[in-house]
Amino acid sequence: MAEASGRRRPKAEDGAEARPKEEGADEPLPLAPQPYPQSAPEDTPLTFGTFGAAATLCPASSSSLSRRRREKGAGPEGAGGALGADRRKSKVWHYYTKLGDAFVECAVCKKQLSFHNSTTTMREHLARKHSIRDAPPRDERGAEHEGHEAKRPRPAESGPRHGDARGEAILELVLEMIVRDLQPLSVVRDEGFGLLLGYLEPGFALPAPARLAGMLRHRYGAARRQLERYLQTAPGLVLCLEPWVSQPGHRYLGVSASFIDAEWRRARCLLETRRAHQDEAEEDLGEQLRAVLAEFGVCSQAVLCVVHDGEQLAAAHGWAGLGCAARVLQRCVEAGLEVPPVREALSGARGIVRYFQHDAKAGGCLSGKLEALNKSQCKLVLDTGSCWGSTMEMCERLLELRWALMAVLEEQPRGAAAPPGLADHQWKLLQELVAVLRTLGIAAAFLREEHNASASALMPCVHGVAAAIGQQAEAAGAAVAAAVGRIRAELRRRWGLEDEEKLLESPAVIASFLDPRFKELRFLSPALRSELHGRLKALLSQTFGHCPPSPGTHPWGPGSGAKTEGAPSPSAYDILLGKDPTESTPEIHRQLENYLVEPLCKRSADPLLWWRSNERRFPALARLSRRYLAVPATAVPPQQAFATGDSALRHRRAALPHEELHQILFLHHNRDLLEAGRSAQRDPR
Repeated sequence: MAEASGRRRPKAEDGAEARPKEEGADEPLPLAPQPYPQSAPEDTPLTFGTFGAAATLCPASSSSLSRRRREKGAGPEGAGGALGADRRKSKVWHYYTKLGDAFVECAVCKKQLSFHNSTTTMREHLARKHSIRDAPPRDERGAEHEGHEAKRPRPAESGPRHGDARGEAILELVLEMIVRDLQPLSVVRDEGFGLLLGYLEPGFALPAPARLAGMLRHRYGAARRQLERYLQTAPGLVLCLEPWVSQPGHRYLGVSASFIDAEWRRARCLLETRRAHQDEAEEDLGEQLRAVLAEFGVCSQAVLCVVHDGEQLAAAHGWAGLGCAARVLQRCVEAGLEVPPVREALSGARGIVRYFQHDAKAGGCLSGKLEALNKSQCKLVLDTGSCWGSTMEMCERLLELRWALMAVLEEQPRGAAAPPGLADHQWKLLQELVAVLRTLGIAAAFLREEHNASASALMPCVHGVAAAIGQQAEAAGAAVAAAVGRIRAELRRRWGLEDEEKLLESPAVIASFLDPRFKELRFLSPALRSELHGRLKALLSQTFGHCPPSPGTHPWGPGSGAKTEGAPSPSAYDILLGKDPTESTPEIHRQLENYLVEPLCKRSADPLLWWRSNERRFPALARLSRRYLAVPATAVPPQQAFATGDSALRHRRAALPHEELHQILFLHHNRDLLEAGRSAQRDPR
């Protein structure tokens, strides 16, 4: 029949006739010439089947394999019986499970690989993905076991250990992440963190929180000693107190120090974060502040001022007191917003915002109208009671979307949840109020700038904003005029603008005189300016004497006011012509007079850069400026103090546990300062 059909049987290479294809045998697939064995890429999606193994064999091998299958039948080992010996011979099978004839599964990462009677690909996968290059020794029980379940290796045997350099570097980076991002130490036990670290470093054992706590204490101790040495170089300190509340409701008080270093750079460092009690007396707080200073080796006489709301605290310990500009301004605005007509209008505005935020139908209608007006990006916001900036933003959005809001309210059926709306005179009141709040916002933006962080810019700003909103009140209605009157009264009372004696003793006023931009003191009357000049001369004579002290002495140190020995004796010309009038004026007084005739700097200039360039011309005034220009206008950095909403810093620190809170915050806030100190030591000028 074969001859009749015109076909001939193929012959093998040795001349013998090849066997005819038997029923049920695997049909070999045509392959391109390539080195044996063939392995599929690891990233290729794999499917289960038996064609992969057959595809890698030549036709003769395929026929031989089929013949062996027929001879053995459906035994317990089946098609994998020939591979059982290989599994017992190679140690790599301790890490793999066999899946049929063509695939294996890694016991470490559960990845499926194609198998072609060779363990080369399997070994390369272990070395490349899991850093496992030497398979563990084969135990007798595993050799005799005929199942396909491989033993999972210990991660610690293949990954970095805690003792080696890479393991210690990973631990240090984990701790650095905790400090920078204000995370609790227990973050290492979170499931997501474990998955990420396990993927990046397979086999690395997660550190216990107790181990990280020890590393945190060690880093905190080293940073504290470095900060203690850094504080010894400061010519004077200003203490800043920040009260805040954690999520469980615990009250805390952050104690930070502000100063200007030898290179005329502003520095702010956190000294301590302690639990505070509501009924704690200010006398006890003052003693605790002295104890904190003593721990860092700083004398309490080095403190010039305390930026805190309690004035009695500073006066009881001989320190000058100054309120935080952000908190004082907030209380002044709150007093103005308590005017009954203003309070009622703001209450109605909040009701409108809540209605559109909670009613889905009304919110959808408003969104449709805003899209038609190309104002889909403009959203309503609800103010927070602790920030007047959010109140201004809420009113601005309402005024911008007024007509769309009124149209939706008219279309919606009147129900119990519908807001009463605002009358025309209330809309006008909000418009006038926004104009006043914008002026206050300009003042906040001015104090938020870096070169205005000192209290030297505070008094000119307060005087200017009081005058500006006073002019706006003249053209506003009765309600807004009453609110402005309350705000101005609070500004004058809280910053002592009406008490001349208190005003002249304020460190902010002295700092304004030592600022080359505001030394004219336009916010003072001519009589008060002359009085201040006389007091400054007395202060310079008392602090530095007739000659400026040497750079190594402190202005509050012993004998700082003593006269220099070896004063020159009168010359013959003095006997004939009398004493030289220029010599009768002390050097520090001449410095003051020369400073007064210097031209004013631009308002955008940084006063510290000016003093850095003119320190040699006015040495005594420069030392005094280094102390008073260190007084900040806010107890916290200006960007944080004048923020309109809660920052990530506040949320994260509020969630930290009490046991590790102080150390994490200490390292977080002082990180840049300590790094700058190390850079200055490595590269001294």
